[in-house]
Amino acid sequence: MPVDKVLLAAPRGFCAGVEMAIKALAWMVRVFDPPVYCYHEIVHNQIVVDRFRRLGVVFVNDVDEVPQGAPLMLSAHGSAPDVVAAARAHGGVVIDAVCPLVTKVHHEVKVRAGKGYTVVYVGHEGHDEAVGTMAVAPGAVRLVETEADVHALALGPDEPVAFLAQTTLSMDDWSGVRDAAARRFPEMWMPGRSDLCFATTNRQAALKAIATRADALVVIGSPNSSNTRALENVARTVCPVVVRVNGADEVPDDLGGIVGVTAGASAPEELVRAVIERLAPAGGVELVAVTDEDEYFPPPRELRDLLRAAVLAVSASLFVPADPTAPLADDRALAASDVLDVLSAATVPAQITSFDV
Repeated sequence: MPVDKVLLAAPRGFCAGVEMAIKALAWMVRVFDPPVYCYHEIVHNQIVVDRFRRLGVVFVNDVDEVPQGAPLMLSAHGSAPDVVAAARAHGGVVIDAVCPLVTKVHHEVKVRAGKGYTVVYVGHEGHDEAVGTMAVAPGAVRLVETEADVHALALGPDEPVAFLAQTTLSMDDWSGVRDAAARRFPEMWMPGRSDLCFATTNRQAALKAIATRADALVVIGSPNSSNTRALENVARTVCPVVVRVNGADEVPDDLGGIVGVTAGASAPEELVRAVIERLAPAGGVELVAVTDEDEYFPPPRELRDLLRAAVLAVSASLFVPADPTAPLADDRALAASDVLDVLSAATVPAQITSFDV
């Protein structure tokens, strides 16, 4: 049966944190000769990771794998304090591309643990974000994934408890665990606003908006992406036919009727275009928007400082005046998907001397 129409969810794809991290790593491969090192995958998407590998980025799971003095980026998922300290001790340039929303959770864990709370943390065991967050105060954090985990906690009724969460969880999964924790610990502390990423929540809302009209849903994203798995789980509660794909080559041939399409926060827009092209909807594409996202995270401070210093150094060698803010002047308007499109055609990183100063 042919595909009659595609319902395209909005928002979808890259969130502000992913936008910031990808553009930051793109700057690093432009500034430094390869190899550039990155602790963990910059984001959980294989196409993005492979593209950077081709440009000389080496992804490592231990900072001890990084040679002394080599440039290093820390991933968007956040790193444990001892990892950050070890990275800075290597003597090279270190750019921490952690998402500001993850930084907020790290701060909350540190503050609550310092005040004597036991932190009940909802997250996926082994996920990079959860590992980094729990390492902020390992003696004070208890990881839970389900309501049953909450009931099994060996905590007394009078023990002060704080409730925090991995930012990329499904709202449905999080709320059930939260309610179970609140019933067990009536005096439980929670932040005034949930830790769940606004982008994750928005993408789930957009998916639900197309689900009731769709015969099938296609969720684009890698299997190790927590927010993609959350989208897939939400989709399965509202639509009888759901497929998660890494790319267009995995789209089944037997989809038909009205097909909804969305993408996890780590999936580039080029994958969305390719999936729609494969579906080839006879009636075209209808955009279904539930909100406009205008959140913007500026480049990491260390990167801003590095680029300013580089531009000033080049301008001094050429004896010409320079604006140290020039390299990042248009950063907000520059989309990470466009950066990836440029990188896909690149074979040798452009050096800092190519800047217009």
